Amino acid sequence: MKIGQILDKIDDRQIFVPAFQREYVWKRYDAKNLISSLIKEYPTGTMLTWETNNPPELKGDYVYEETKGTVKIILDGQQRITTLYMLMRGEIPPYYTPEEIENDIRNLHVNLETLELEYYKIKTMENNPLWVNITDIFLGGISTRDITDALEHKLGVDRLPKEQEKIISDNFRAIERIEDKDFLEQIIPVRASIKEAIDIFYIVNSSGVNLTDAELALAQISGYWPQARELFKKKLQELEKQGWVFKLDFLVYAILAAVHQMGSKMEKLHGAENKANVQEAWRRLDGEVLDYVCNLLKSQAYVDHSDEINSIYALIPIILYVYQKPSPKLSEEEIKKIVQWFYYTQIRYRYVGQLPQKLDKDLKIIKENPTPFETLLALIAEERPLEIKPSEFVGRDIRHPLFSLMRWYFKSKGAICFGTGFSLRKNMGKKYGLERDHIFAYSVLRDCGHFDMNNQFDYQLAQEITNRAILTQVENREKSAEFADAYLSKVQKQFPTALKLQCIPEDPELWKVENFHSFLEARRKILAGELNEYLNNISIGFSKVSTTVDLLDMIASGEHGYLEFKSSMRWNWRENHQDKKMEEIILKTVAAFSNKDGGKLIIGVTDEGEVIGLEPDYGTLKEPNKDHFELHLKNLVNSAFGKEFGASSLDIRFPIVADTEICEIDIKAGNKPLYVEVADKSGNKSKKFYIRSGNSSQELDIEETASFISKRF
Repeated sequence: MKIGQILDKIDDRQIFVPAFQREYVWKRYDAKNLISSLIKEYPTGTMLTWETNNPPELKGDYVYEETKGTVKIILDGQQRITTLYMLMRGEIPPYYTPEEIENDIRNLHVNLETLELEYYKIKTMENNPLWVNITDIFLGGISTRDITDALEHKLGVDRLPKEQEKIISDNFRAIERIEDKDFLEQIIPVRASIKEAIDIFYIVNSSGVNLTDAELALAQISGYWPQARELFKKKLQELEKQGWVFKLDFLVYAILAAVHQMGSKMEKLHGAENKANVQEAWRRLDGEVLDYVCNLLKSQAYVDHSDEINSIYALIPIILYVYQKPSPKLSEEEIKKIVQWFYYTQIRYRYVGQLPQKLDKDLKIIKENPTPFETLLALIAEERPLEIKPSEFVGRDIRHPLFSLMRWYFKSKGAICFGTGFSLRKNMGKKYGLERDHIFAYSVLRDCGHFDMNNQFDYQLAQEITNRAILTQVENREKSAEFADAYLSKVQKQFPTALKLQCIPEDPELWKVENFHSFLEARRKILAGELNEYLNNISIGFSKVSTTVDLLDMIASGEHGYLEFKSSMRWNWRENHQDKKMEEIILKTVAAFSNKDGGKLIIGVTDEGEVIGLEPDYGTLKEPNKDHFELHLKNLVNSAFGKEFGASSLDIRFPIVADTEICEIDIKAGNKPLYVEVADKSGNKSKKFYIRSGNSSQELDIEETASFISKRF
């Protein structure tokens, strides 16, 4: 089938992608290579399709009806076809949403004189007519005459040499001809069942490196449980809001552990006989276990983000242990053992290499041993000594797991930022996110004459984790490249315990630049001693491990598709007065959440995540309190959207965060479209339609609104 025909059939809803296939994961490098191969007429692989009148669940919003007869399903080759669709149509194909496109490979440019392919670079391509967006060629938005005219104008000549014109024309046609190239198609017969089609998909993909074992297992699960993939993706989005960024593979490992207590042999999940067990496992994992484990690590191991972990698969044994309990509530002693074991899995690289085999061994112990974590710790000790030596810090940079352990330990001690005095444990907003600062500034070491940064050993010492302190972003950005002795003296005077809490030697002689090596040696000894003591005598905090995310942590994670911050309901902070436009903005946000998938609006928090409270708003009300604030808010919503919406679709609370009262509003996904009446600068009013897009409310035009409503409501 010709490439152009394939794309036309996608547009005509004659070719589809099954829901069990993974999302689009190709990178720009892959897209460039595909187009280059097509231009040069190199082999580009085949397309495996299946014509069926009993299709599995399909990606996108298309709903199959039996009266429509057979449809064609792409089983292999969809990454290439999606790439071609995006480059040739300039749009995302109808079977994907923008959120499912991990890498947008559009905006590829071609040099029509050399056929070089590159993504847009302003220095290279600005004012150079030879560089053209390849999509413009496919869509007919540009011609060879346009290019030669622009080039002649730039060069100040009446006409280009004929040879150059011919090269440009030939290369232009070579790209146009891609649409007419044949894509070799292999077809599975109509009589094949869904199970047989998925088995063929498995065989085709298991022979190469295209899909992991977990992805192939998920394809099989989706065959007998079509909703699985979307449910898993929804959970990943929820966890990401809390700082836990996982992939679908991770959830498949969690299910394999829960159902079969194994870390290998993903094929055990392939058969439809697993359906009831997989669904029950997911019900508990989704409803309580995953949230409990993540909150346990956040509140008791001081892990605020999955980026701090060198192998997320250390969570799988913990997940199975909690899953096997009648309810996810562990004792203090159990939590201590888990946290201790987790820390050692990180610094001793338990799950880096031979992952399935190690999980098999560890999960078997979890299954059979009522107190497994002592045994699991002994396994680590068999491979590597548990005690941390000062020499382990030499030349180690922030990528080493010892740095994560340092950070967790500092948080457990109540360490603070050197400049702001804020706790490293709970920091508010992007300005107060944690960063790693050089204690002895790199530029000071480079310029002092004692060290040669071209020498690898000196460079590694400058980057060593013992030359790092944890600061909030605002302090790190404001701190200049001071000499360590001056800076640390100032810190010690302002916050007397701050240095000790981050294991920094308090002898001022060691802060001098000429004593840098001695400083590192002293801090290595302090860190090794205190970290060993901490690991051997772990105690848990007083905070309760819950299955819901802490509001403070939620604010610290920043705005996203389901969370919006507003500094006020009525008060214009920029102009320092009451402003009706602020109320209009609140209504836009409420409508945008309702029109899409629902979400949370927090009033009294800036865009940067700084908690500023509701006092200015209170001052504009008849009585300055939360009751009148809530009454005014409800009146606004009722007037704009009706009393039924206000009563059934909003949940309003006034929590205290960082000793400050704010307003938290949960907005449900609506069952009918909401329009907002908006006034322009002249006071003329018109109704607008908004949806949530990323971390903002986006207005849709008339056509976009009609299309969205037809699909959403």
